[in-house]
Amino acid sequence: MTNPDLTFIPDADADSISSDVAGFGGLLVSTQIPTRADGSLELGGITEQSECTLQALKVALEGAGSAMDRVLHLTIYLTDMADRAAFNQVYQRFFTKPWPVRAAVGVASLAVEGMRVEVTAMAAKA
Repeated sequence: MTNPDLTFIPDADADSISSDVAGFGGLLVSTQIPTRADGSLELGGITEQSECTLQALKVALEGAGSAMDRVLHLTIYLTDMADRAAFNQVYQRFFTKPWPVRAAVGVASLAVEGMRVEVTAMAAKA
């Protein structure tokens, strides 16, 4: 069913069953995983995965007409809550005050073995 009030930007992966960004009435929602610029997954340490995840979010939001400084809410999924401090160090390079509303959630696993972080963001359109 098509709804003219909703906009979906497909994930670059042709096999993906998820949109990269969905927009509704001036807000965008995006979920990102630690994807490198070439589309491959970064499965190294939490710092590298966090950098790739937040860079992928930045690219997705900019492609949809928004930006990191327009993020209102961020949910961070971590497979090990001990990684939160390292994630926060990277986070502070991508965001500044006023900080987005956010929540960190510990999960048993993510979609790909070795993936340690995933984020879902809600942002205002520019």
